[in-house]
Amino acid sequence: MSAPFEIRREIVLPVPPEEVWRAIATPEGQAGWFMTGEADDGSAEMDPPRRLEQRFGTQAIEYVLEAASGATTVLRFVHSGMREDEWGDEWDTMQGAGWDLYLFTLGEYLRHFPGRPAVYAEAEAPAGPDVWRRVLAALGDPAAGATVDVPVGRGVVDIRTDHFLGIRTEHALIRFHERSLIGMVLAVGHHDMTPGADPTALADTWTAWLAEKAGRS
Repeated sequence: MSAPFEIRREIVLPVPPEEVWRAIATPEGQAGWFMTGEADDGSAEMDPPRRLEQRFGTQAIEYVLEAASGATTVLRFVHSGMREDEWGDEWDTMQGAGWDLYLFTLGEYLRHFPGRPAVYAEAEAPAGPDVWRRVLAALGDPAAGATVDVPVGRGVVDIRTDHFLGIRTEHALIRFHERSLIGMVLAVGHHDMTPGADPTALADTWTAWLAEKAGRS
């Protein structure tokens, strides 16, 4: 069985619609805040720089952009479709919280790395108890605004919630996702704006770090 869902958000972004469009509608832009991936063939509807809709199986993501005062953009976002009943309300809660993080990261990308192409890398922590606590401890259990050292350099914590931790370095946005509510292991997403950055090498670096810091019994 499946059930319908709908997640709506509205945010103001610090750049004109054309810059937001590049971030949401191109692979090198999406890699700066979300992830890289392709919609189903022929299912993307584009009206640049005003509206983008992408379909993924039984789900759709829609972005509507409106120019606002001060060279800013109002983004209205909808993620809708069908989800499996077995996920329950936890899925909707985590999806909504996840989009809050991604849209916050979109703002950080546009604010701190405007116009810069990005690559995206991802790594997962080993399964086991207390992984989130161990990762936070390895970083010094930092609050928002704290400076931390990570295997790719030094950065500042730009967001901290019960299930997410974000770090901004000179050339990257790093996001830790604690996903136990939906039965998945902790993951780190790395959005890198360094020219020539190698996503495979970044993923290997994070896989090794997570195994060292979170893989102990």
